Amino acid sequence: MTQVEDTADIRCEPRGAVKRADRLAIDVCICTYRRPAVVEALAAVAAQDERQAIALRVIVADNAPGTEARASICAAAEKLGLDLVYVHAPEKNISIARNACLTAARADWLAFVDDDERPSPVWLSELIAEAQRGNWDAVLGPVQAEYPERAPSWLRICDLHSTQPVWVHGRIETGYTGNVLLRRALIDRADLAFRTELGRSGGEDIDFFYRLRDAGGRIGYAPAALIHEPVPLERTSLGYLLRRNFRQGQTHARRLKRCSQIRPSIFHLPLAMAKALLLGIAACRPGTAARNRNLARAALHCGVAARLAGVAEIKLY
Repeated sequence: MTQVEDTADIRCEPRGAVKRADRLAIDVCICTYRRPAVVEALAAVAAQDERQAIALRVIVADNAPGTEARASICAAAEKLGLDLVYVHAPEKNISIARNACLTAARADWLAFVDDDERPSPVWLSELIAEAQRGNWDAVLGPVQAEYPERAPSWLRICDLHSTQPVWVHGRIETGYTGNVLLRRALIDRADLAFRTELGRSGGEDIDFFYRLRDAGGRIGYAPAALIHEPVPLERTSLGYLLRRNFRQGQTHARRLKRCSQIRPSIFHLPLAMAKALLLGIAACRPGTAARNRNLARAALHCGVAARLAGVAEIKLY
């Protein structure tokens, strides 16, 4: 399923850890690449309100070329009392790191959180409660962006970095890995994995959840399962947002090409071009926030049109 360095996984289990088969088992998966903030993410996972009510294990997949981060990660796990498995997946490809987590997972449920995010204390309990309430195969939670002081004011107004699911005809069609709980049985049954050819371009998580839906998976939403994510200053520019949205549009276009019963260029291409044009016109209105919001939305439809017209998918990372 994935390319992982040919060495044994490193288990960092705290002294005196007790295994109990009567608790719900959850593996929390964190992919990291040279980010010291992963220690803060581990601390937030350790501080979950109902941690003692579940059999919690953390899987950290290190996507860096070397294992320099292993010592600090394992030391943090011991200090925090976390049962942790360190996996080295050194290819600088996020799909390979995420697939390494899928391979190492043993619990009934998997939760994904990014290495620079901080889950709220009720994050995991809210995801679990919603999964049980709706009998979902995946449950998404919101990701609230935290902007640096030097971020432009229009970006704070538009809040284009915060993430919530999008409903289409009353249901969630796809998702994201920044805040999600997944039923492992469906992943195993459908042999789902993140596509490595998308691991450096972006869109690999959207593609994964589209295929989860195709396999019969149902996706729910837990609005109280909040995660906070600081936004790096280099990602606060309009140029970055336009590139990101353009790339997301290309990912959506790949889905249209695969699933449409008619040639996508006949219907979806003119529609995407028309939407981009209308949003471009709307961007001419006064006001920086409204203009940039419309430009960002137009970039997504431009990405759809470009991919349907045969333009190669760009690499975002």
